[in-house]
Amino acid sequence: MPYKAILVGAGGQGRAWCARFLPPNVADGLVDVVAAVDVNPDALVNAQEHLGLPAERCYTDMQRAFDDNPADFAIIVTPPAYHEAVVDMALAHDLHILSEKPIADTLEASVRIAHKVKQAGKKMGVTMSHRFDQDKTTLRRELRSGRNGAIDYLVCRFTCNMRNFGDWGAAFRHTMKDALMIEGSVHHLDILADLAGAKCDTIYAQTWNPRWGAYGGDSQGLVTMHFENGVRAFYEGAKTNAVGLNGWAQEYVRIECEHATLIMDRRRVERHPYEGGRIYKREGEGQEIPLLEQPKWMNTWLTELFVRWLDGGPAMETNIEDNLQSVALVFAAIESSRTGQPVQVQALLEQTRQQALG
Repeated sequence: MPYKAILVGAGGQGRAWCARFLPPNVADGLVDVVAAVDVNPDALVNAQEHLGLPAERCYTDMQRAFDDNPADFAIIVTPPAYHEAVVDMALAHDLHILSEKPIADTLEASVRIAHKVKQAGKKMGVTMSHRFDQDKTTLRRELRSGRNGAIDYLVCRFTCNMRNFGDWGAAFRHTMKDALMIEGSVHHLDILADLAGAKCDTIYAQTWNPRWGAYGGDSQGLVTMHFENGVRAFYEGAKTNAVGLNGWAQEYVRIECEHATLIMDRRRVERHPYEGGRIYKREGEGQEIPLLEQPKWMNTWLTELFVRWLDGGPAMETNIEDNLQSVALVFAAIESSRTGQPVQVQALLEQTRQQALG
């Protein structure tokens, strides 16, 4: 029997859930979307058109949607500032939760949510979709094959030309205080930590918004990270450049290992083995690693992994407790940029736990 789900948020990214992420899982008999909620009634057309929901099961009132429709889990696709309210509603109705990233718009709220979910004995997964894209999964598989030796350091570049208002989709991204970190870099810092294979202990960041960027907060950033296993990483994120060299789903990642240099650039993955001597090559001249093939990627795949977890299978890698590490990276980077000092990530997370939970 499919698991019954209530979708909260049907516009913006919610449209992608209606049109692309959920239908394959509905077709596979894993999910049955029994209701959809959005404060904008026009957005509910997406649920009707792509999920076949009748108008009477599309709501602008979240309380009514949850009261009227027994379900197994809620899917949260609202702006981050509203996540906690939806979590509270889901838990009040004894539901598990699958949520878009980040857990919430502050580290304090993220810690509270994780605590509430644990206390309720429920499962919550966060759709860190980018880590589960085809090119990143291929790179991760090659890195973990064992033939490349120890990791020295990593580099990630994400650069876009989205400097004008509305270029980055929903208006809230152009008005929020830390759009780059919370809406974009949350994925990239998560990917770097996953590839590094350890928790981040120290992060130093500089973020800003140039005068030509139509943003209410910082849209550019440079971040240095040090992990508990000694691996280092550097991240360049930009939303207001003149040209997008490595935009969304076209990122550049380079991993310097003991026996090889691995490069992912615009969805192509290559390996340059160490051959001894002073050898210089251009990027693009390495051994191409074929991209892995499977039916589902990103949020479609993560939804299936969540359902398998509900079935009693292994916990999602992006379960809420583990995903607190990703949220901590984002807010530690923001704190570092504001203070001009490196931030101890694990200490910040523990301090926030104590403040938020008492």
